[in-house]
Amino acid sequence: MTPSPWTETRPTAVLVFADGTVIEGQGIGATGRAQAEVCFNTALTGYQEILTDPSYLGQIVTFTFPHIGNIGANGEDIEDLTPAGRIGAVGAIFKASITAPSNYRAAGPFDEWLKTRGIIGLTGVDTRALTAWIRENGAPNAVIAHDPDGNFDIPALKALAAEWSGLEGLDLAKDATSGQSSIWTQGPWVWDEGYADAAPGTAHIVAIDYGIKRNILRLFSGLGCKVTVVPATASAEDVLALSPDGVFLSNGPGDPAATGIYAVPVIKKLIDSGLPVFGICLGHQMLALALGGTTTKLHQGYHGANHPVKDFTTGKVEIVSMNHGFAVDGTSLPEGVEETHVSLFDGSNCGLRLVGKPVFSVQHHPEASPGPQDSHYLFRRFMNMVRDRKGEPALSER
Repeated sequence: MTPSPWTETRPTAVLVFADGTVIEGQGIGATGRAQAEVCFNTALTGYQEILTDPSYLGQIVTFTFPHIGNIGANGEDIEDLTPAGRIGAVGAIFKASITAPSNYRAAGPFDEWLKTRGIIGLTGVDTRALTAWIRENGAPNAVIAHDPDGNFDIPALKALAAEWSGLEGLDLAKDATSGQSSIWTQGPWVWDEGYADAAPGTAHIVAIDYGIKRNILRLFSGLGCKVTVVPATASAEDVLALSPDGVFLSNGPGDPAATGIYAVPVIKKLIDSGLPVFGICLGHQMLALALGGTTTKLHQGYHGANHPVKDFTTGKVEIVSMNHGFAVDGTSLPEGVEETHVSLFDGSNCGLRLVGKPVFSVQHHPEASPGPQDSHYLFRRFMNMVRDRKGEPALSER
């Protein structure tokens, strides 16, 4: 309920930083509390896709756009493979109160959807000021809490925030991955028709799921691929036994160096097999580790749908979707590994390829869910590597 003007209301939700900072507001969504890192996302649309992106596991998303949730929620605009597992952001922070849904695709109110997802929401916050704070001080560890009665033990919440380890050193892919292998059966979304069934595939792609997004799989299906999804813990032998034409390394949450302890040896064997390999986000970072590079934790991270990236292979600039708190150190890439993309915000690495082999990856999210579709061509680039190995003619990238 929106409070009447000139009345004071008791806070029903709080955000408590590890340094003791307390931000108060009104709670929505799930009740309870959660420890996580606070980041900000600059996208204007796609809030369901953002909050269900498994890469946000262990994070609280601050939306810089003030009006979030006013088109409601539906069962289609989600990105995690197993919605019952609630793999995605654990909290969300909004400027304006959530209004009643106003969109022909809405299946229900946003507040109710947050409850079903187990996401704790905090409204009435100056999100632009919070974003500026994060830009200056870095992404903080914090606790978000929601109690409809407004009863909070602030000292205890401060202690919880201070004791949380943070994302560095955390392997969260083991929590985000699907538990078993499966065949993907859904094609891309068609306006006002929904998702098409996947057509019979002529190429077989095995996708290693470190926290994969659905739209990545849909785009592969749309290019005529049979897609088999395997868990993050699958061995190289498990993958090769499926006789793939190419291997995809997915996005996912957590520290790439931690996940890489078991994933990097697998990736090295897959590279040695000669198969085409394509990675996105966490998959990009772990591919860099497998090739001898290093990764680092970013000060604030990059989350939004308006980031400019240059593709040196085409000389073109694209506006892309990003969601990462770790990055590849471009200067660490060894001889024979070429930097293909960089951010035009800060020059950080956004892509690489292994010279002489069908192996490449990007830091950003070319599947664009949400976000612009400038980088969809990368899926065709990967498919051309597969088609070349099969002796088939190339597709047009654009």
